Amino acid sequence: MRRPQLRIPSWLPVDGFILALVATVGLAALLPARGTAATVADNASTGAVALLFFLYGARLSTREALAGMRSWRLHLTVLACTFVVFPLLGLAARGLVPYVLTQPLYTGLLFLCLVPSTVQSSIAFTSIARGNVAAAICAGSFSSLVGIVLTPLLAALLLGGDGGGFSARSLVSIVFQLLVPFLAGQLLRRWIGGFLTRHKKILGFVDRGSILFVVYSAFSTGMVEGIWHQVSPWQLLSLLGVEAVLLALMLTITSYGSKKAGFPRGDRIAITFAGSKKSLAAGLPMATVLFGGGAGLAVLPLMLFHQMQLMVCAVLAKRYAARAPEEMGAAAAADTGQARRGEKAEAVGASGR
Repeated sequence: MRRPQLRIPSWLPVDGFILALVATVGLAALLPARGTAATVADNASTGAVALLFFLYGARLSTREALAGMRSWRLHLTVLACTFVVFPLLGLAARGLVPYVLTQPLYTGLLFLCLVPSTVQSSIAFTSIARGNVAAAICAGSFSSLVGIVLTPLLAALLLGGDGGGFSARSLVSIVFQLLVPFLAGQLLRRWIGGFLTRHKKILGFVDRGSILFVVYSAFSTGMVEGIWHQVSPWQLLSLLGVEAVLLALMLTITSYGSKKAGFPRGDRIAITFAGSKKSLAAGLPMATVLFGGGAGLAVLPLMLFHQMQLMVCAVLAKRYAARAPEEMGAAAAADTGQARRGEKAEAVGASGR
C-alpha cells in the first residue's frame, strides 16, 4: 500500500526565489561575514546593486513606456495606488507601535509601502486572468521608472532618521548606486539591448544572484550586530497579520475603485494586480542604500509581503479567468442589446420622417 504523498496545491505557489532567499538568510545566520570578509562583502554588495540597476535601465524600453502614455488614466491610477494610497496606509499603521509592531518592524513596513510595483508577476497574473497585458507591462514599467526617483524621496520625507540617517551622503549614494547605473543602461540599450534579449535567461540568474548576495551582506551585518534578538515569533505573526490586512485593503481598493471609475474589465484586472503589489527585486537594493547596516530587519516585511502577494494573487487570477467567459458574454449581450435599441430608435425616427 502506497503512502499518500504530501503535495503542494497548484493554487498555492511557493516561489523558488523566496526559498533561495530563506536559504540565504539561514546561511547568513550560520556563517555571517565578519571583519575583512564583511568589508569585501559590503563592497561587492555595492557593486551588485549598481549592476542590478544598470540591467534594469538596459532592459526598460523607453519607447514602449512612452507609447503606453495613451492609457494615462490607468497609469495614473496605478501610480496613485503605489505611491499615495500605500504610503497613507503605512502611515496609518503607525498607531500599531508599540502594541502590535516594534519600531524597527514598522519602519520596514513603511518602507514596503514606498517601493514601486512589480513588473513580471503583474504581467503574469494579468495574463492568467485574461486582462489587459499591454497595460500591465506599461504600468509596471512606469512604476519602476518613477520609483527609482520617488521611493528615495518618499523615504527621506516619511522615514526621516529611521531610514539609516538619510542625509546628503545618502543622496549621493542613491545617485551613484541607483540613478547613474540606470541611466547608463538606458543610454547603452541601443547597443546591448539585443544581447540582453538573447541571453535573458542567463541574465535572470545574474539578477537573482546579485539580489541574494545583497541579502546575505545585509543579514550578515544584522547577525553581527545582534538585531535579530529584537524579533520574537509573536512579533513575526503580528507582522504577517498586519500585512494580510494591508494586502486585502489594497486589493479591495484597486478592484472596486477601478470598477467605480468606469474602467473596462481588462484594465480593471491590470490595475488590481499592478496597483496592489510591491517589487522585491527593486526594494532590496534600495534598502541597502537607505538603511545601510540596518537593512536586514528593514527588508523582512517586504520579503514576507512578496510571498504573500504571490500566493493570494495566484488564487485571484484563476478566479478572474474562470469568470471571464461569463463576464465577457454579459458585456457582449449588453453591447448587442444597446445596438438593437439604437437600431429600433433609428427605425422609429425614420418612420416618423
